[in-house]
Amino acid sequence: MTQFIYRLPRQHKVVISLVLAALLLLALLPSEQASASRNTTSAEALELGKRYSLKLPEVDPTAPSQPSTDAVVEQAEVAAQLQVLANESPDELQWQSYQVRSGDSMARIFSRLGLTPQQLYRVTQAEDAALLQRIHPGDRLNIGLTADGELGQLSYDLSDVETLFITADEDGRFASSRELKEVEIRYGFADATISSSFWNAGVQAGLTQSQIMNLAELFGWDVDFVMDIRPGDNFSVLFEQRFIDGEYVGSGRIVAAEFVNQGDSFKAIRHDNGNYYKPDGSNMRQAFIRAPVAFNRVSSDFNPRRVHPVTGQVRAHNGIDYAAATGTPVMAAGDGRVVQSGFSDLNGNYIFIQHGERYMTKYLHLHRRDVQRGARVRQGQRIGTVGATGRVTGPHLHYEFLVDGVHRNPRTVELPAAESLPKGEMPAFNMMVQQRLAQIQSHREQQLAMRSGD
Repeated sequence: MTQFIYRLPRQHKVVISLVLAALLLLALLPSEQASASRNTTSAEALELGKRYSLKLPEVDPTAPSQPSTDAVVEQAEVAAQLQVLANESPDELQWQSYQVRSGDSMARIFSRLGLTPQQLYRVTQAEDAALLQRIHPGDRLNIGLTADGELGQLSYDLSDVETLFITADEDGRFASSRELKEVEIRYGFADATISSSFWNAGVQAGLTQSQIMNLAELFGWDVDFVMDIRPGDNFSVLFEQRFIDGEYVGSGRIVAAEFVNQGDSFKAIRHDNGNYYKPDGSNMRQAFIRAPVAFNRVSSDFNPRRVHPVTGQVRAHNGIDYAAATGTPVMAAGDGRVVQSGFSDLNGNYIFIQHGERYMTKYLHLHRRDVQRGARVRQGQRIGTVGATGRVTGPHLHYEFLVDGVHRNPRTVELPAAESLPKGEMPAFNMMVQQRLAQIQSHREQQLAMRSGD
């Protein structure tokens, strides 16, 4: 009987539950009437899918109140069958958590959990099941099994705030859904004065590696973080902090920042459109970044009368050499198209990128080239790695910047800027600027007061 009920569709189980509940009530009535009920309407004689109207007999208040022995037996059977139905509820799934291991695939995970390839196939038919291909070692899958070992639900955290659920319906088909947790945004603050290096100052201020890199990228069009940084430079950063159910889950975007370099102050405010602007509405982003490698030493500056280190002859050095370890990523200085990507005895592995009609950048002595001729590249995209190919004395990147075919010093050339904010958006932006800068100033004063009290 129990196995029969297991195989029934859910709606049939509900009907049977109602009928059995009615029978249980009848069992508590006087034995003669209870016996008549059993003889006329039993659970085994029910026709699946058909609704039944049960007429309850009138109760004689003078009749004995104790049920017969048969009624007690039937009561126990009904209770057991109702428990079977209760065990089939999705809320009663048996849950287990699986941590993804190196080399795992969904097929291997299902096999380890004792689930069949057929079950995996049905899961993959769900709309968002392809997201399960994102799994990485250390991730967790939560598996909910029914009492008979069938997969009832699977969940996977796509991020700190979003969870994917794949759930079986009454017919064994799987459907996907996503759940977003409510994120509370608070604001964190960090500031520091540079004594040895920008990187060390960022770490001492409590910034993450990603935040330090983002800050450098934000001001990278105005400040050369290789050549321009000096002891005494300082920065202040206002950034998002994300909380879920009162628990800190990570840092978010920089919303405002100030960088003071050699006495010059640069401020950046994040607009609702996702871009960063100076307080006057001009775009922080320019068409080119100053340096195509991050935080590396300049071994040879732009010099039209430099003595070549290999030949000993006076030969113009029409670019900048950035000393870096072999394999250090090299980024495209701006959006453009690769017009040359090859190898020569003098230049080693090299890449030339054309940016519109007037500008070209060149990258020489690469260890490897990641883009080919004709490819479109975006500013900041990795195009290769630092190497020591060609006529060189050690690993470095030789970087050139040409305007209308003439070599210019990449550190000092005036770079074209991106579009500024439309005038119609300036009133609202001005209010945002005042609010953000006031927040930075307030945090500075609080930290100054705390340091003075130490």
